Amino acid sequence: MKNLIQKKRIYFSLSILLLMFYAYDFMELRISTPTFEAMLADNPFHYEADFGYVETEDRRLRYLEIGQDTLPLIMFIHGAPSSSSFWKSMLRDSSLLSQAKLMAVDRPGYGYSGYGRPETSVKQQAALIAEVLREKRDEHSSIILHGSSYGGTVAARLAMDFPDLVDGLLLQSASLMPGREKTYLFSHITKHWPLSWLLPGSIHVANMEKLSHKMQLDSMAGLWDRIKSAAIILHGNSDGLIYPENARYAYEQMKNAAFLEIKMLEGRKHDLLWTKRQLLEQSLEKLLKVCTKSYTPPAMDISAASY
Repeated sequence: MKNLIQKKRIYFSLSILLLMFYAYDFMELRISTPTFEAMLADNPFHYEADFGYVETEDRRLRYLEIGQDTLPLIMFIHGAPSSSSFWKSMLRDSSLLSQAKLMAVDRPGYGYSGYGRPETSVKQQAALIAEVLREKRDEHSSIILHGSSYGGTVAARLAMDFPDLVDGLLLQSASLMPGREKTYLFSHITKHWPLSWLLPGSIHVANMEKLSHKMQLDSMAGLWDRIKSAAIILHGNSDGLIYPENARYAYEQMKNAAFLEIKMLEGRKHDLLWTKRQLLEQSLEKLLKVCTKSYTPPAMDISAASY
């Protein structure tokens, strides 16, 4: 009898957990184009967001842009599980909109980019996003990528493979060092088909990406010297998901970066968009200045790189 009660409790807990996943998935991770357009229209300049798609033989990638074509371009690349909606507050920011055109993309498998269908190859993800940037290259004096968490992995790979498309790189809490992140038992259990089909599409995609992280980062290990852009690395020194070693590793590897800065944030975790948003904005503004030659960087000094 006791065992039966325990089993019922476990099943009930799993049901509640799955319900929460689905609720979060539909409320936050898949904002339709009309709803997102209305949301982003609430900005100080009354800019309207334009949504578009890049299509290949087997993929359709949704992206959005907002702001003036005459300004530099900042592209935001989200982590997992997430979508372009993760950046909604930044995409309406008055300071950023006054200095740059802003863009965000649904990475493959998320939002409205083949939802629920994983693309575990970071190289392929970078190539898809590069197709979007290639169309914009001639319109903007500089292009800056802001990658968060696994979006930082994709941003770094994009700067490696397409250095002509990237002038600046902001890596926020990014997964960059092979094997130095937390992987939950849940990810291993739910990769098998009897359970994977129960998960919301974004959680399934995030799981499949998570389990391939080390292999993907191993494949990038010898490519860091390809990055020629300016770069800023931000990471919380209490991040228990993507460990702080990731930031230090990338800093040591990017020997050919035009400008390089690292800030290890005391007591901060994996939630910098909410706890250090002002610093994110300041870092993007610094990269804009570096890319337009209006900023004179001090000598690199990792010992002074805390915030």
